[in-house]
This record gives sequence, C-alpha cells and structure tokens, in this order.
Amino acid sequence: MAQASRLVKPETQGLVHLKVLRREPLSPHWMRVTLGGAEIGKFRAMGYDQWFRLFLPLGGDEGLDRLPAKANKMFGYLRYLRIPDGVRPVMRNYTVRAFRPAADDRGAEIDVDFVLHGSAEDGTAGPASRWAQTCEPGESVVLIDEGLAFNPERGTDRVVLVADETGLPAIAGVCASLPAHATGLAVIEVPTTEDALEFAHPAGVRVQWIVRDHDVKPGTLALEALRAASLPDAPFHAYLVGEQSLPTEGRRLLVNERAAPKELVSFCGYWRVGAASPTPKAQLASAEVHS
Repeated sequence: MAQASRLVKPETQGLVHLKVLRREPLSPHWMRVTLGGAEIGKFRAMGYDQWFRLFLPLGGDEGLDRLPAKANKMFGYLRYLRIPDGVRPVMRNYTVRAFRPAADDRGAEIDVDFVLHGSAEDGTAGPASRWAQTCEPGESVVLIDEGLAFNPERGTDRVVLVADETGLPAIAGVCASLPAHATGLAVIEVPTTEDALEFAHPAGVRVQWIVRDHDVKPGTLALEALRAASLPDAPFHAYLVGEQSLPTEGRRLLVNERAAPKELVSFCGYWRVGAASPTPKAQLASAEVHS
C-alpha cells in the first residue's frame, strides 16, 4: 500500500498457506477467487477492510516454499527479492471481501475480489489479473495478514466512505461490519455500470455509484462527488481509498473545506496511475493495482 493513516495491526502476521477452492466471474472487470483449506485455521478475521499480502505462484510452488516468514518486513522482503527471477512469487495487496467460518459441511473460506486489467487470452493482463482469470482449484497461495486501514475506534455511527473500483471490496467489508443504525454516505467510482456490484449496507448509509468515461483519471469523479455531497452531521469517520490522488486530495478537501478533524480520517493510497507494482522480469506485464 502507498501512503496511509495509522493501521490497526492483526493478531498474527505469519505465513498462511491456502488453496484455491473456486473462482467466479462477477462482471467485466471483477473475478472472485475463494480460498481455504490448508492453514485457513490460522487466519483471524477482523471484519471491516482487513487486507493482506498475497503471494501468487506464477513461478511454481517452489517459490512459495522459499518465502521468508516475514516477507512483509524490510529484512524479510530483501530475502524475498533474493528468490531467483522466474521462481519468485508475485506479491500483491488484497482485501478480504468476505470471510465465512467453518460450518458442518465445509471449512472456513475467504473470498477475494480481483479487479481485472487486460485479458489472459490475448496476453494483455498483468500477472495478478492473469492468475485470477486462469487459476484452478487446488492451486497454492500464501498470505500475510496486515490488519485494517479503517480504524473503528474513529467511529462507526456516522461514516463517509469514498473509493474507486479498487476500494469497492474494502467499502463492502466496512459496511458489512458497521452497526445496523449507522448512517452516512458511500461514494464508489467504477469503470462500467456492470462493475457496480451491489453489497449489503446499513439502511442509513446511502450508496452513490459513479461510472467514469474511459479517458477520465480514476478517482476524479469520486472527488467531485465528495466536494458536492451533503455530508452527515459532525463528527463523522471518513474513509478514503483508491488511486493515491483520491485519498490525498480527498483528505485535504475534508479537513480544509469541510472542517473534518484529521484524526477522524482513515485513508490509504492503493495504487498510482502509470506506476506498476514490482514484478520479476520473467513475469513482466501491464501495471497491476490493489483490489
């Protein structure tokens, strides 16, 4: 993740080995992959916008077996980078779209929604998009829990939630964890009408979908909507995520123009236009983003 407010740390941060259970296309730009099995019992669900580092075996399972225990920390990350190109797993950041505890007829499951960029068939997809479009049940992945960017201690009664499509799973997770009496506004910008995936939310939280034109920078219209919005009575907890200009400029707007206290704004830049996440040379493709 790029710049962010103080995060809520998870209970544990060790490697969690999981298996792909299934995948399901949701819309032109969304693919849901359900994970479970293996070490799912080590995962501690926190609700809200719980996010994690996901390691994808695009170089085979050997790379997953060589992951250092703290690959998300400085020295562990340096060890991760020493895994040979072509074997090193691709690392990306994702959000828990939904967690289902074990039931009588199945084990616990984690849904992860991937924003798709390009096509695996014609070779235009980035490495994570390509994996999400082609993974099969039984494939291995590894995750490291990173906790929450939405700090519920800043308030859950009145909220203002703003995101581009990469933040849709996070906003859906936050809304699923809010109390039923919560009120507020959720502004979500998406690339097509079909990508406006409905989600459960408190009756008092109004959801505003914005569909942008192809040539408009992601986050631009969400910011315009935030500037024009009728906001809840103060104090409210604001949560801004997506292309890094959205949380940066949105936070400035709320604090300077709408008198929102800085300490009640949770924010995180997931990605930046024109910048790809580091990818081994053998796996280079178009830019990928967090979703």
